[in-house]
Amino acid sequence: MTHVKIVEVGPRDGLQNEKHTVALATKLELIHKLADSGLRCIEAGAFVSPKWVPQMADSLQVLQALDLSAGIDYPVLVPNDKGLDAALAAGVREIAVFGAASEAFSHKNINASIAESLLRFESVMKRAQAANIKVRGYVSCVLGCPYEGDIAPYKVAEVARALYDMGCYEISLGDTIGVGTPNKVTAMLNAVTEVVPVTKLAGHFHDTYGMAIANIHTALQAGVRTFDSSVAGLGGCPYAKGASGNVATEDVVYLLHGLGYHTGVDLEQLADTAWFIAEALVREPGSKYAKARGLRS
Repeated sequence: MTHVKIVEVGPRDGLQNEKHTVALATKLELIHKLADSGLRCIEAGAFVSPKWVPQMADSLQVLQALDLSAGIDYPVLVPNDKGLDAALAAGVREIAVFGAASEAFSHKNINASIAESLLRFESVMKRAQAANIKVRGYVSCVLGCPYEGDIAPYKVAEVARALYDMGCYEISLGDTIGVGTPNKVTAMLNAVTEVVPVTKLAGHFHDTYGMAIANIHTALQAGVRTFDSSVAGLGGCPYAKGASGNVATEDVVYLLHGLGYHTGVDLEQLADTAWFIAEALVREPGSKYAKARGLRS
């Protein structure tokens, strides 16, 4: 049975857009429940400016409370050397850096061109490699940008190759505003796999227009075997009108199990976790599976 890896991004990419502060204890209980469900890669936080992302201000406390030697990866987002300093102090074993395939998005998001953003990562990459820390690369806006519209596949390929050549062990391709469709996914992956092996790629799909599961199915057919997802469908892009969030981990696992893939995830336990965090946020989970299954048993 073929294994598909799930990278759970709810505690970071999901919670970072919540307007109301989520308590440290709730974050830790969420992470523990996700781990208990069988997930082995869980984004735990981001060492970014609390001024811009206040929800991630307690990332150090989160990492300090976790057992980083328990066989579960807890990557954190690191935008620059200052963020890496904090990550090293926390004892992390994996970090992630974030690039974009859209010049306009890069300028709006980090006030730098794509080329400038990649230059910023060079020092981070060298220091991380010297410290034996794995680095994962993200490319945002791979299927569309709120400012530029459609993104040419070759642009995605250029950024993905740059991150791969720098030493990122895996490149996550993000449909940041959820506008992708299967034909666009195919065209994008055709371009990217010419310069980065498909075994080094991951899919990160948002479900703004309900296309995430279809796009994941298409990526599976192209040979992608790693996908990012967020429990209860937490998250979204603050720059995308009506963005409904990341694809829900429960819905992805339901698809994968139905297709005969192995994930190592207990779907019922995961659905319980979706209801746990949804109730903590005083709303229903944003996943079809959790809603169909109903409240926690």
